Amino acid sequence: MKKYFTILLLAIFGFVVVSCDDNRNDNVVGDGDTYSVMKDVTGTLSSGNNYTLSQGINIASSDVVLVYRNVNSNTSESAVWQLLPKTEYLSGGRELDYNFLFDAANVEIYTEANFDQATFTSAEANTYLNNQRFRIVLVPASTGKNANVNYNDYQSVIKYYNIPDRD
Repeated sequence: MKKYFTILLLAIFGFVVVSCDDNRNDNVVGDGDTYSVMKDVTGTLSSGNNYTLSQGINIASSDVVLVYRNVNSNTSESAVWQLLPKTEYLSGGRELDYNFLFDAANVEIYTEANFDQATFTSAEANTYLNNQRFRIVLVPASTGKNANVNYNDYQSVIKYYNIPDRD
């Protein structure tokens, strides 16, 4: 009987050890009725619109608004996103700031500078003002409040909130 008891005990121990899953998945359990929203906006920041780009969007009072700027291309395949506000340091001590404001129905992306932006060369305007691509991400504050996510890293945000990375 002692042999069977020992074998049974080893079998139970072996089953428990093998069936335990020590894999710590980064699965996020949401509240089921709150969804993050993402919207791409492309436009030119020009003196005609006071170096501003506006986008109508329905924003709940509890949402957190994040705006990213595509800093390397106008294609989705190789996009690199940078969180706003952001200062670009240009030659000659010039500084160009990207920032945004929002209310319940609109996100306004704008630039400010310590120089007259109308003095940009054609190449500079193409790099910093023309055909700029921004991504607006609305994050529900109920989950965003205690979220352990790096909002400066676009990939981290879309992974945490299960946002599909598409236009």
